[in-house]
Amino acid sequence: MIPFNTILGLLFFAMAAPSFATNINFDGQLIEDACDIFPGDENIEIDFGTVVNQYLYTYTRTKGIPFKIRLINCDLELSKSVTIKFSGTESSISLGLIALIPSSSARGIALGIESQSGDLIPINKGSHTNRILTKNNSLALQAFIQIDPEALSNKSLILGDFIATATFELDYN
Repeated sequence: MIPFNTILGLLFFAMAAPSFATNINFDGQLIEDACDIFPGDENIEIDFGTVVNQYLYTYTRTKGIPFKIRLINCDLELSKSVTIKFSGTESSISLGLIALIPSSSARGIALGIESQSGDLIPINKGSHTNRILTKNNSLALQAFIQIDPEALSNKSLILGDFIATATFELDYN
């Protein structure tokens, strides 16, 4: 059996071990955004109206519905371009497109976002860059509905209401 004095002595010795201190330096830069988003353009709602299922079976997607994100009070000294990225839940069937929210009653479609020239901006992966030329600028984009390949081949669209959501992020360059 180890005497109590020995255990107590070992505890004092362990607590007296040398310690070292060092500094952690943090640095960074706080800046302002190059542009402001026009009031109301932070939350954009795109209404596709009524889409006939036979149209999707025939053409696989709708025409793009134009929408804009307006940038105002741009400081051309801070940035010459802006890159927009979209994030959200990607369709597991139509990769690069936005999945419908689970409470949607429609099935067999996904939504896409593209540039005004028709180039797909894949959700969570792609981006689109616009030059900032003046104090006020518009990012012209389009949204579309596309039938999932499985729903097309099986003719299995489920009709009903649908909602999909995405978040946009602006990176100034």
